[in-house]
Amino acid sequence: MPDFTVAIPTYNGAHRLPEVLDKLRSQINTENFSWEIIVIDNNSTDNTAKVVEEYQKNWSENYLLRYCQEQQQGAGFARQKAIKEAKSNLIGFLDDDNLPAENWIAAAYSFSKKYPNAGAFASQIHPIYEIEPPENFRKLAPFLAITERGENPILYEPSSKLLPPSAGLVIRKEAWLENVPDKLILTGRANGKMLTSEDLEVLSHIQQSKWEIWYNPAMEIYHKIPHWRLEKTYLLSLIRGIGLSRHVTRMIGVKPWLKPLVIPAYMANDLRKIIFQILKYGNKVNTDLIAACEMQLYISSLVSPFFIWRKLYLESK
Repeated sequence: MPDFTVAIPTYNGAHRLPEVLDKLRSQINTENFSWEIIVIDNNSTDNTAKVVEEYQKNWSENYLLRYCQEQQQGAGFARQKAIKEAKSNLIGFLDDDNLPAENWIAAAYSFSKKYPNAGAFASQIHPIYEIEPPENFRKLAPFLAITERGENPILYEPSSKLLPPSAGLVIRKEAWLENVPDKLILTGRANGKMLTSEDLEVLSHIQQSKWEIWYNPAMEIYHKIPHWRLEKTYLLSLIRGIGLSRHVTRMIGVKPWLKPLVIPAYMANDLRKIIFQILKYGNKVNTDLIAACEMQLYISSLVSPFFIWRKLYLESK
């Protein structure tokens, strides 16, 4: 049984996967434990399967490279498949545009030993921008899973309402199986729909338990950001999906009898932020990129309870 599993969910990643697999082949300081790689093909229509097959033909490493398919579209389904398929208790998730540093696996395994109560721990994520980002883009960088929080480990306290992205995230299978429901509400962007935050739903369930969630800066990955992900249309769509999903993550852990009080409180706070945004930016609230994205987040968060209710109860029927 391996000690560590690297899981790579991918959709049409034929041209991105080779660089990730080559980085994994170059990992150092892994001699004292065993590990494996699983590529989870999330219903790709390109040559993803063929790319992995070609690598497997020439695979001489002493760790396995495995391939499996997940036909249900969405990153949430692909990660659930990885949890089922992984043979180890530690599963490190890499997106197909994440390039791990040469000691990423070793740093993850070492952290798991030092922090046995960590049910999940996240990487330090640096951007590789295809083009120079707009001015003041650092404010929006976290929405693209850029996470640079210093050089010391940080515990994500439940009171902070802050959680890391799934890129470069390591989860203990035990923590997932004990706390994450089999059927999640958020399943990831798919079929043109941008509703997201499926990773935060998973982590919110884990955070409600005895397990801790940490940031581990020694685990470094580099996230490739193509030019189109810096365009205003894409960013507004992405952030709208994040905002619309917020009701789900906000309500995890809230007792049913408290929800009639908590939901209006969240909505009042969102409304306050919208009013403050208009007063702060005036006519620039829709033309300035940062202001427009922030406004989209506040508005989408405000309507999130109604959107999720419609999604769960009306559309499902």
